[in-house]
Amino acid sequence: TWEPRSFSNLDAEEEITYRFQTVSFDGGEGWVLGKPTLLLHTKDSGKSWERIPLSPKLPGEPTGILAKGPNQAEMITSSGAVYTTENAGRNWKAQVKETIDATLNRISSSGVSGASYFTGSIVNEQRDSQGAYIAVSSRGNFFLTWEPGQDFWIPHNRGTPRRIQNMGFVRGEIKNGLWMTLNGGKLLVSAAKDSSTIDLQSEEFPFEEANIKTGGYGITDVAWRNDDEVWAVGGSNTMYVSKDNGKNFQFDKSANDIPGNLYNVKFFPDYGNAGWALGSNGLLLQYVGEKA
Repeated sequence: TWEPRSFSNLDAEEEITYRFQTVSFDGGEGWVLGKPTLLLHTKDSGKSWERIPLSPKLPGEPTGILAKGPNQAEMITSSGAVYTTENAGRNWKAQVKETIDATLNRISSSGVSGASYFTGSIVNEQRDSQGAYIAVSSRGNFFLTWEPGQDFWIPHNRGTPRRIQNMGFVRGEIKNGLWMTLNGGKLLVSAAKDSSTIDLQSEEFPFEEANIKTGGYGITDVAWRNDDEVWAVGGSNTMYVSKDNGKNFQFDKSANDIPGNLYNVKFFPDYGNAGWALGSNGLLLQYVGEKA
């Protein structure tokens, strides 16, 4: 069951104006990120909320927040700035020395297509459990990676003329490899082989195209349930499943009779590997496994 939560420090007009984008909890402590820029913090499982002021001088707009423990959180912006706080948002410490556009314009001769004189933003930021990030340029013409300890983001060629639609991690970790969806319903996977890890310093990645017949419908998200079972979702509520680590996919009819689009699919190993798929018009699907 679900219970509504209201924010007493926002008046009715403001609450309608703001769009809540991201929520993250660690135990009873949680954070909510909204747009226009809004950050809320709770220590009592959402019973009461405190509004955390953010500097208008932040590079880019805050796009992601992660609860990391008592009074601790990590935030990322649309310009690739990563910040951490250890005192409930009163102070933030930068983890990256320069924004993505500053990095790309400094190394404009790097050979990465579309990176020169970059003035856009990043989208679809994904974080793995070790703090590594992957992000796609807003125009979909290249992608970037960052790991804790690095001074700046590293740009990478997409290796295909098609625009990137979304990207993520194989089995949830950057060390296992990356997946990439392209316009037109294409899916590419660059998986680590023989226990080796992906070389994040490389401009090019050895992506291989998965065998998936989408009929041109775009793929919006991909998730590994285990080492072999992989699920992909996309436009017109299409679902696909692979039983061989993402090499070959078969159409799944679970959402056949439901109008709309599916946007996200995710499995939660910490909660019995529960699986959920989120779609348009408030659609939420739960993974139940194969029926006998």
